[in-house]
Amino acid sequence: MRSDRPPVRDHAWLDSDAGPVVRPYAVTQGRVSTTTRIDVVAYVVATGGKASMARLQPEHHAIVKAARRPVPVAELAARIDLPLGAIRVLLGDLTSAGLISLYEPPAATRSRNDVLKAVVHGLRGR
Repeated sequence: MRSDRPPVRDHAWLDSDAGPVVRPYAVTQGRVSTTTRIDVVAYVVATGGKASMARLQPEHHAIVKAARRPVPVAELAARIDLPLGAIRVLLGDLTSAGLISLYEPPAATRSRNDVLKAVVHGLRGR
């Protein structure tokens, strides 16, 4: 069976026809939420902490590596190739371990009503 997909790297958890064989719920160990609310526009930054990195999963290591410089949660999910829900759970783990910090841009902390008013105000040119 020939596939039009580009060749997939040779890893045990990848199948050239099916793609990733490890599902997001397996990566998060069945957890679907975190105690901390994490917005998709929040920035993730590695803190440089040394808290037991040996016990972390490869996805945790990939997040810490990708967050050496500030990166938005949405972009991080795309880089790591996991759904936002799974990334949020893993970010919760790393935040609890003190390995990353989360920063929300000022616009993200505003209420939706304030943002909509600002957009309307800007469209009217006032």
